[in-house]
Amino acid sequence: MTTATDPRSTLLEQLHIERSDTLETRGRYWPWCLGIGALVGGILVAAWFLLTIPETVLVNVATAAVVSSEQAVGKSSTLDASGYVVARRQATVSSKITGKVIEVSIEEGQRVEVNEIVARLDDTNARAQVAQATAQREQAVASLAAAQVAFDNAGPTFERNKEQFTRAIISAQEFDKAKATYDAARASLEVAARAVDVADANLALAQRNLDDTIVRAPFAGVVTVKAAQEGEMVSPVSAGGGFTRTGIGTIVDMQSLEVEVDVSENFINRVRVGQEVAVKLNAYPDWEIPARVIAIIPTADRAKATVRVRVGLDEKDARILPEMGVRVAFLDEDSEAGGTRRADAVVVPPDAVQSNGDTGVVFIIDEDTVERRTVRLGSRSSDGQVVLSGLTPGTRLAVADFSALKDGSRIRIAN
Repeated sequence: MTTATDPRSTLLEQLHIERSDTLETRGRYWPWCLGIGALVGGILVAAWFLLTIPETVLVNVATAAVVSSEQAVGKSSTLDASGYVVARRQATVSSKITGKVIEVSIEEGQRVEVNEIVARLDDTNARAQVAQATAQREQAVASLAAAQVAFDNAGPTFERNKEQFTRAIISAQEFDKAKATYDAARASLEVAARAVDVADANLALAQRNLDDTIVRAPFAGVVTVKAAQEGEMVSPVSAGGGFTRTGIGTIVDMQSLEVEVDVSENFINRVRVGQEVAVKLNAYPDWEIPARVIAIIPTADRAKATVRVRVGLDEKDARILPEMGVRVAFLDEDSEAGGTRRADAVVVPPDAVQSNGDTGVVFIIDEDTVERRTVRLGSRSSDGQVVLSGLTPGTRLAVADFSALKDGSRIRIAN
């Protein structure tokens, strides 16, 4: 007996899910999913850590020192500027004529005295001109002697003819002839005398040209540049092109050294003639040279907005050389009067302070971070910036790029 199958039962059997296969598939993939999730989470945590960790700034350390009484109430700097050592008296020595150098007797660093010979030019032509002028003068002197003899002889003859004409012994025509002869002799004598003067002048000119072949030092000083060598041509009118030199060398008067400073026109009111100045050479930063303001040049540089100030050095020293860089501190003489020292005043390096008028900002080192603090500034002396309040002696300050520092910045000390 055949039993009929219900179509609905068949459909339900087809929709049946094998649980054993599903569990096996899930068991095979879930560790991978867990690992990928952990990796993504680690990357997110690392990114958050890198983005939120403070940037470390490399800094140097400066220590606030106790301010001395001289720094607190003595002469202080009202203005600091930079400049250069210049020589007010220097010259590129050249010959007055064009010629070939046959001798150069100077070297760089050599000291020369006034009128000392520094070079010689070829004087062959100049000596020949002197010999020619001498001969011409001798000829002029001989002509003068002949003219003098002729005049001396014409004198008595004229006087005799004049007397005879008065006594009507000779005619007027003969007297006029004798007078003409006498006048001609006198004129010849004058011409001969003037010829001797011309010959003397030509001889002096030739001698001057000969002297110009010797180049001498115009003043005492030190040779800084040797420009010409033996065998070269020099000319005072040459433009320096080709193989023609314009000078023999450069001499600098070391006693005329001074300092030139470009002061911002915004602060030129702090400078006055005769004001005391402290000068420090960049090559010798621990050596302070006393100086004074010589002059304030009465014109401003439009491009740089500065005014040039001349500073004279009170001390002369062989270590001071032209074109050396210097730091100049214009001192305030009035700061001595009425000044009072504050108990909490300290002095710090200027690089450790970001100044803004009478106040400034410093960054105090606290282990591996910094604290931003506003301080009150005093005068700036040659030893540093005086801080009137806000710091105590021994406080460690950060010296770095202020744009990279802020309150709480992490730091790493360089030294």
